[in-house]
Amino acid sequence: MKLSNGMYVEVDSGIELYVQEEGDGQPIVFIPGFTFSSNVFAEQVRHFSKTHRTIVIDPRSHGRSTITVHGNDYVTHGEDLQKVLNALKVENPILVGWSFGCLTVWEYIRQFGTDNIHSLVFIDMPPKSLSIEQDKDWVEGPLDDLAAAYTNFLRNSKGQREFIASYASNVMVQRELTEDEFAWIIDESLNTPYYIAQNLFASGLFSDYRKEAKESSESVPTLYVIAEHWAKTATNYLTTLTPKASIKVLGGHFMFWEFSKEFNAMVDQFLGDKK
Repeated sequence: MKLSNGMYVEVDSGIELYVQEEGDGQPIVFIPGFTFSSNVFAEQVRHFSKTHRTIVIDPRSHGRSTITVHGNDYVTHGEDLQKVLNALKVENPILVGWSFGCLTVWEYIRQFGTDNIHSLVFIDMPPKSLSIEQDKDWVEGPLDDLAAAYTNFLRNSKGQREFIASYASNVMVQRELTEDEFAWIIDESLNTPYYIAQNLFASGLFSDYRKEAKESSESVPTLYVIAEHWAKTATNYLTTLTPKASIKVLGGHFMFWEFSKEFNAMVDQFLGDKK
C-alpha cells in the first residue's frame, strides 16, 4: 500500500515534506487527514495519474515528512501547502482534502484566496468541528466524546493506538477489516507521535472555516463527498451554507479507500461536468 517515486520539499529550516508526483495534465493534489500519510491515496494515484498530474503530500509530522514539535496546526499546514505548490510550480490545481486535510485546504484559501484553484473536493469534514447546536449542525461528534478522545486517549502511544483502532473499526469502514489492513491503518497513524497528534486534534477541533467554505464554493466548483452515517445532517447543513456545492454520499469516513472505484468515478464525473 506504499507509494513510490517520492521527493522532499523543504518548507521551513530543517523541515521537509514528502511529496509524490505521477502523471501529466491538469494538476490534482491530495492532502490526507489526521495522522495519516499519502499512502491512503494509492488507488487515487493509480487512477488519476492516467489523466492528471497527480500529487500527494505527507503533511508536516505525518508519514515520511519531518517530525517536528513546531507548526503542528492548520495555519502552518496551509502555509506548507502553498510552499509545496510553489516549489513544484503547480498552477490551477484541483485540491482534494480528506478529513482534517480539508482544514489545510480551507486555511490555504483563507491565506491565499481561490484565484489559483481550478476546483475543490472535500472528503467528509465539516468546516467547523464543534457547535453548541450539535443536534442541528454538522459537527465532528458529540462534545463529550471529542473531549474524552483528547483527555483520555491522546495522552500516550497506547491511547492513540486504541483511539485509532476504535475509529477504524466503527467509523472509517463499513466492512470487516483483515488483520493486515487493520494493522496498516494503526501503523499509518502511529507515524505521528501522540504529543503531536494532541496538537493537531486540538487545532482541528477549534477551527472555524465556515466563511472560507461558503465563499470558495461560490467562486470555485466544489464537491463534498460525505459518509452515510451523517449524510442527512451534513447534506442539510451544506445545502444551507454552500448551496452551490455538489454533494455525494458514499460509505464511511474512509470511503475513498474502501470504495475507491465508486469514489474515483464520482470525482471524474464532477470534474467532467466542470470543464
